[in-house]
Amino acid sequence: MTRFNLPDVEFAKKSAQEIEAEAVANYERLTGIKLAAADPRRKFIQAVVLLATQQRANINYSAKQNLLAYAQGAFLDHQGLSSDTARLPATASVTTIRFVLSVPLEKNEIIPAGTRGTAGDGLLFVTTKQVVVPAGQTQVDVEAICTITGSRGNGYLPGQINQLVDPLQWVQSIQNITTSEGGADEEDDDAYAERIRQAPERFSVAGPDGAYIYWARTASPLIVDVSVRSPSPGVVEIRPLLRDGGIPGQEILDLVDSVCNDRKVRPLTDHVQVLAPETVPYDISLTYWISTANSSTAASIQANVQQALNDYRQWQKAKLGRSVDPSELVTRIKNAGAKRVAVTLPAYQALSPFQVAVENQVTIEYGGLEDD
Repeated sequence: MTRFNLPDVEFAKKSAQEIEAEAVANYERLTGIKLAAADPRRKFIQAVVLLATQQRANINYSAKQNLLAYAQGAFLDHQGLSSDTARLPATASVTTIRFVLSVPLEKNEIIPAGTRGTAGDGLLFVTTKQVVVPAGQTQVDVEAICTITGSRGNGYLPGQINQLVDPLQWVQSIQNITTSEGGADEEDDDAYAERIRQAPERFSVAGPDGAYIYWARTASPLIVDVSVRSPSPGVVEIRPLLRDGGIPGQEILDLVDSVCNDRKVRPLTDHVQVLAPETVPYDISLTYWISTANSSTAASIQANVQQALNDYRQWQKAKLGRSVDPSELVTRIKNAGAKRVAVTLPAYQALSPFQVAVENQVTIEYGGLEDD
């Protein structure tokens, strides 16, 4: 399967049947001997054809690895080398932890880097830097990072990380004040290929939207789409969207902000703002029927329809600016086996590039069997 909606290409097209037919034809032409299907010489040719077919498959695969639309794994890493675009490594979740003191201090005290906190489930978050607590202050906020990479550390709501593993006698309590986020596995091939494709944008010094899109996506492997616009002169508004339609919290927004506001990235006169996408809620209300002729498989079709609905909800919020499209919903449900679909909601709604549609109330009813 090719990326970027490009047509498929083949470097060695012949099938085993074509190679065998050509080899037999050449042998018969050179020798004047007609080879029967069970002729030992034909069986020998078939053995050689098997090797030739495998070789051509390897040639085809190897040649495709030189194309960005097909490259995978280490081959794709080599593709990124020419544009100085490395694959994003796995990242750990981050949050901000507030340390609350039992009494105001009479002198400055230090919260060491590496001080650990937990929600009590064995997963640890450690402070990323040493922080001085000034005398007279009763609380201080510190960034903390999960000790393991990946998504496991994501989603701790404010207040859930509340146990101090390394006690400080003057600290009464701790709690995270932001939802932990940003943890991701190593960047997958498709996301990495898309960044390589966008990499030439980074070399511009005029601040085009493509450059900001490129740099914003380098902030985290979780980012799958980015909207860039200028709502007023000199202002650049960046809105990232996360994998599976996730809305970024403050930790991810801060990561994008730090990348795109770097002096080597941001044109001097730009004022960059990083915001979460604007969500547009929509409801789903529909009824579907199954043909009487398919009554024996009705249960399976119902399960397929439910999966089609789930897939539509995911498709709808997987990209910024994707209009709410009930015709897409009808198509998916009919392809799942429904005979007829009556959609009450949603109605078609065009979205701006900085918006994302997110489902609200979902009501789906099975109308029963219906004659053709």
